[in-house]
Amino acid sequence: MNIMATEKIPALALDKEGQGKRALITGIRGFTGRYLAAQLSEAGYTVFGTVLPGEEADHVNTFPVDLRDSAAVAELVARVAPDVVAHLAGIAFVAATDAALFYEVNLIGTRHLLAALAALARPPQAVLLASSANVYGNTGREHIDESTPPAPANDYAVSKLAMEHMAHLWQDKLPITIARPFNYTGVGQELNFLLPKIVDHFRRQAPAIELGNLAIARDFSDVRMVAQAYRRLLAVAPAGQTVNVCSGQAYALETVLDMMSRIAGYPIQVAVNPAFVRQNDVLRLSGSNDKLLRIVGTLDIPPLDQTLRWMYSA
Repeated sequence: MNIMATEKIPALALDKEGQGKRALITGIRGFTGRYLAAQLSEAGYTVFGTVLPGEEADHVNTFPVDLRDSAAVAELVARVAPDVVAHLAGIAFVAATDAALFYEVNLIGTRHLLAALAALARPPQAVLLASSANVYGNTGREHIDESTPPAPANDYAVSKLAMEHMAHLWQDKLPITIARPFNYTGVGQELNFLLPKIVDHFRRQAPAIELGNLAIARDFSDVRMVAQAYRRLLAVAPAGQTVNVCSGQAYALETVLDMMSRIAGYPIQVAVNPAFVRQNDVLRLSGSNDKLLRIVGTLDIPPLDQTLRWMYSA
């Protein structure tokens, strides 16, 4: 379905925004990076990207870089001299056990990138930093908009909010937009994330599944919509703005299981494993996308059951 906004991005900006321009995506081989790279290539950008050290650089425009290495980051940025930057690289799995990595990569790594971009003779026209809706924590608001005070409840969220505060130090030098994506999913997401795990169990016709807190509800979006939103934010470059990226509708875990039961044609036995229940888990995240749609205009927002069918049949 298409969600309409009161303000639309000019057609010329979307049709020709990438012609003759260079885009840098950190974490280009990650879940989101692959989809955004396709979007930007389609828009006419020459796309460059970073991968983890040790990963094979399978494309001439792909470079292995450790964001914690400031000299390597500076060398890469100077070599690419990007017109637009989407900073997607980071530690994204909330349950990761090495808390220090959240801060080393999500905070310090981002600072290295911004310092390198600010040192360019010609700074980029747009810099998109991917933060997270997890910065809002547990809130009583039915729909969380950007005015909701942050209350991070885990190290991942704290690292992302710290990154946002640090980025404000560079606002006078770089056109930075901060995106706060809510949960999203799609083909290619790793199985340690909730929805891919559920879809995989149904695809394998598994009789049972172990999950954590069944009371959680999340605003699940389709990764293709998220990539589209990022592309348009890079085109408009609303510098200094913080923007939610979400569908605007939350789904309880029980609802997701019911959807998958209908798609797969059988009910699965669900057991709660206490090891999967986190004491500091955010119970409900439901976002408002009003600001996003005012900035970028129409977005294609597939309903969740359509996304699940896509994942199930992939």
